Amino acid sequence: MEYFKKLLDLLKIEREEDLRSYRSLTESSSVAERRANGLSWYPIAIRGTEMSRGDYLTVEMERTTHQDLSHQFRFGSATVLFSNHDPKQDRIEGTVTHIHGSKIKITLRTDELPDWTRDGKLGIDLLFDSNSYDEMQQALKQGEEILENKISSTTNLPKILTGQYKPTFKSGLPHYQIPKLNAKQQESVHQILNANELAIVHGPPGTGKTTTLVQAVKALLKQNNQQILVVAPSNTAVDLLSEKLAEEGLNVLRIGNPSRVSEKMLSLTLDRKMAGHENMKDIKSLKKQAAEYKNMAHKYKRNFGRAEQEQRKALFNEAHKIMKEAGNTEQYIIDQVVAKAQVITATLVGANYYTIRNLTFNTVVIDEAGQALEPACWIPILKASKVILAGDHCQLPPTIKSADAARKGLSTTLLEKCALQFPEAVTVLEEQYRMNEQIMGYSSRIFYNDQLKAHETVAQRTLFASDNPLSFIDTAGCAFDEKAEGTSVTNPEEAVFLLKHLRQYLAELAAHYTLANFPTIGIISPYQQQIRVLKELVLNDPELQEYTAYLTVNTIDSFQGQERDIVYLSLTRSNAERSIGFLADIRRMNVAMTRAKQKLVVIGDSTTLSRLPFYADFISYADGLQAYKSAWEYMAD
Repeated sequence: MEYFKKLLDLLKIEREEDLRSYRSLTESSSVAERRANGLSWYPIAIRGTEMSRGDYLTVEMERTTHQDLSHQFRFGSATVLFSNHDPKQDRIEGTVTHIHGSKIKITLRTDELPDWTRDGKLGIDLLFDSNSYDEMQQALKQGEEILENKISSTTNLPKILTGQYKPTFKSGLPHYQIPKLNAKQQESVHQILNANELAIVHGPPGTGKTTTLVQAVKALLKQNNQQILVVAPSNTAVDLLSEKLAEEGLNVLRIGNPSRVSEKMLSLTLDRKMAGHENMKDIKSLKKQAAEYKNMAHKYKRNFGRAEQEQRKALFNEAHKIMKEAGNTEQYIIDQVVAKAQVITATLVGANYYTIRNLTFNTVVIDEAGQALEPACWIPILKASKVILAGDHCQLPPTIKSADAARKGLSTTLLEKCALQFPEAVTVLEEQYRMNEQIMGYSSRIFYNDQLKAHETVAQRTLFASDNPLSFIDTAGCAFDEKAEGTSVTNPEEAVFLLKHLRQYLAELAAHYTLANFPTIGIISPYQQQIRVLKELVLNDPELQEYTAYLTVNTIDSFQGQERDIVYLSLTRSNAERSIGFLADIRRMNVAMTRAKQKLVVIGDSTTLSRLPFYADFISYADGLQAYKSAWEYMAD
């Protein structure tokens, strides 16, 4: 069918661009450069080994230097262990099975470590992530075959979601009363219970989407007591939902390695749940026995007599037989733990992890569907007969490497398509619990048809009585000119001005707050290089040092899903051509303007920004609230 063929073509373009980008970072780069780009851990030390499923070997390793560098290693990442003696020859591939701080466990495709791992310095490189693309491609092909009736399927979702049929709803179900939810959240849960195939929860910023989803999952379990799959595009989003569901007393099984490695999160993982099983002692005993046989076999390594070869072979065969028995017992425990779970949580690609690959579900919930690549959504969807899509397509879309693929439609999410095509399946949450109504107002008008209402507990909330919750500070005429930095942009003068304003505001706050209860502060910008400038200024500002525990500096994209009491937004662009680049993506601005709870300070050049009506209207909105000021008013201080 044309629908899936187009997605497959777009995925191919994206894969090729991603691979090209990976190769440009790795092919001619040194290990130090790869390490700086987050693609390498070097040097590492081996801390322990244990035999794994299918005669593979799981090796625990630790970074011995550069432990503060950020990296891109994740659960399920493909990696290669290498030696600095001969990195092209001395290498062995594996998969990340656990990561915590500077320790990592990798399951290698071997049953013993080669000799070269005992000499010289070792490192691990991140390989290109072909597995995720393979899983997405497989799901799209399967969806295509279901549409063409080439394979029988228990799910009718491909035919519904591609527009061949309309979703259907039960009628006459009594309303399920949940006192802690507001009217719109209740309506959303009712819609989810009534839906036979599709329900959509549109959750603008601060409207309690996660709270609603958690109560909906509880209600679904009461309705039919069938296991539910809950997924999201990022580990962070999966962790948040897993934690909230567990707090409601549900038996949650978290598949994959959580990004929040708290005791609470670890207790939900498969490894931890298996550890408490009565048969685990047997597995440990069998693995120990198999390891002993292998060690004995290795003693014959350099003896080449016939009898020794036979003995070595017999020992290896015995070790393999014992490991097979351990594997069967392990699978029995996995099956038991999985069967007991009421809710299974994973990332979109993690929904096809080997422990749950063959499971089917009545319902799958996809959270943060506004940030989910559509091909990845089909992986969990094909396991279910009903899907709940939750998110906000008025905020940031998924990250896409290929501009060509994005332009041709890959950036349009399944949530966006379905919300447009099936308005009868959509419930919009309208009451928000995060922002002062002045901070909320412009976003509500532009993105949500003025439907958002601020809950009475936050509507008038400010940090102190005379404080204005919104400020637009205009740098027009100040000669704060932007500078090109590679593919990014900086505005050093605007950054210096922002910190000056922040210091003045902190002095005002000090009259109302102690360090023990100080408000949280976020400094954000669309541009990575501007963030680098701001971070450096913050780091070298002696007046800000006592506040660093309350202060976060990062890009808008990194702040999606987060909130702070105070947010400073550096728009950065200021040029004679009035060029605004990707500030034209107003969904990014929707995210930026809705992170603040009690104070939002936007700093920018009105002359450059007003080229786009969105910014011109925002400046007028601020002016109408007496929230507009010129930067000149602060310059003399």
